[in-house]
Amino acid sequence: MKESRVLVVCRVALLWAAAISVLFPVLWIALASLKDPEQLNDPFLLAFTPTLDAWRNVLSSGILSAAGRSAVVALTTVGISIVVGSMGAYAIARFRAGGTPTRFGMLAAQVLPPAVLVFPFLTMAYALRLNDTLIPVIFAHLSFVLPVVTWFLIGFFEAVPRSLEEQAQVDGFSRFAAFRLVVLPQVFPGMGAAAIFGFTLSWNDLFYGLILAPGKAAILPVAIAGFNTFRGVQIGSMSAAILIAVVPVVIASFFIQRKLVQGISGGAVKF
Repeated sequence: MKESRVLVVCRVALLWAAAISVLFPVLWIALASLKDPEQLNDPFLLAFTPTLDAWRNVLSSGILSAAGRSAVVALTTVGISIVVGSMGAYAIARFRAGGTPTRFGMLAAQVLPPAVLVFPFLTMAYALRLNDTLIPVIFAHLSFVLPVVTWFLIGFFEAVPRSLEEQAQVDGFSRFAAFRLVVLPQVFPGMGAAAIFGFTLSWNDLFYGLILAPGKAAILPVAIAGFNTFRGVQIGSMSAAILIAVVPVVIASFFIQRKLVQGISGGAVKF
């Protein structure tokens, strides 16, 4: 009994430590967004009169437009990655397409420094007169989101029994119809998880956006970096902008995660 109580206490203590380590920076940033510049000089000041000056400055700076552009880039990148990555992952899982080198080679973009890949994208953008637009940013994000999504989905397709496809083909389905109507529903939870992960990667990227679209087509991380001015860092405004960037992703992940758990439970029963 003592051991079980000790384990429970340790488990609860670890959960509280993890929650504090995750929530403390967010709380700190939220407090900074409500302080005036003089109060920001004392980061440990907790008793202060809240002000919305930083939020007014952020909302009037075009940060919401930048967030909209980031959403367009992330959703487009994830949509293409899920469609192409699901077919690529299926081919690798079922037919061993490309063998082992393909499975590991697709992650080469994660190993290479971004500076190696950004120069070709920048050159092509200038040649096609697409510089400072979202199109080269989307293609640049595909270079690291698509391989990760494909890699992520391989294991889910391998977990689907071949007998389901064979039975579907016996019932008259073509291979593509069996893939679309039988296999894909079984991996929807994995596709949802891959979509969330890919969206987060694209949403948080600063480097490619800063090089390929630093002006009128600036995405959210670039707009947030813009609060680091020649007069210094506008900590209050930057904190408010960071909250705008973080909160939507956290809320979306929470609601989608619940659907993923339901989907995984349903898939377990079918298997």
